[in-house]
Amino acid sequence: MTALLVVCLASLGAAGLTLYSGFGLGTLLLPVFALFFPVEVAVAATALVHGANNAFKIALVGRHADRDLVLRFGVPAIAAAFVGAAALGWVAHFGELARYSLGGREAVITPLKLAMAGLMAAFAVLELSPRLRGLRFSRRWLVLGGLLSGFFGGFSGHQGALRSAFLVKVGISTQAFVGTNAVIGFLVDLARIATYGALLAGPGGALLAGAGQWPLVLAGTLSAFAGVLLAKRYLHKVTMAAVQTLTGVLLLAIALALGSGLV
Repeated sequence: MTALLVVCLASLGAAGLTLYSGFGLGTLLLPVFALFFPVEVAVAATALVHGANNAFKIALVGRHADRDLVLRFGVPAIAAAFVGAAALGWVAHFGELARYSLGGREAVITPLKLAMAGLMAAFAVLELSPRLRGLRFSRRWLVLGGLLSGFFGGFSGHQGALRSAFLVKVGISTQAFVGTNAVIGFLVDLARIATYGALLAGPGGALLAGAGQWPLVLAGTLSAFAGVLLAKRYLHKVTMAAVQTLTGVLLLAIALALGSGLV
């Protein structure tokens, strides 16, 4: 019962929060599932909830998506994500800089994590600094922005964070930001279907089916839907400035977690 309650509350809160930010559900939910599942099962469970939640958001807010942004930013980003993921294997031999335990959790600091932490911290400063938050990117940089965010997102696994950091600077409405992020996030998930399928058909899927953990995954998915519905009720009241602040705070939190080796 404790596991069910924790997963439902975490999914409800994270899904509602990330409807506005456009990223963070997987980052927030994976550690929660990891409390109750082996890591490989937690990854598969998080992937299921994340994919289902993005499909649900498409149905709710996809009509607000900016088609020009999806095509000129999203498509290059998805293509570049595969290149970034491939490049990750090239830098894997760089090894660790430090390793330590904190509260029973093993933290590992690597050059890649430090580089990504620095990049996200820089984007966070752009959102949180009163002097810099008014900065806007011209749409002529959309393709380049998509390529960079996709490459570094595939490189680090935090594509949503980098995507939001760029899209929030192109001068669109809150509804268009949320809808565009939902559509691109859904396309990214489609690109990962092969990976999800391998997880479900492989050892992770066997563990999910064998240990009766599907009820937790289903409860997490339904709670995420409820969180999105609740957040959508207040979407018209949320300003772009509030989205920028939320994005900046979450970017800074993930940068700290990455830089310290906790994620």
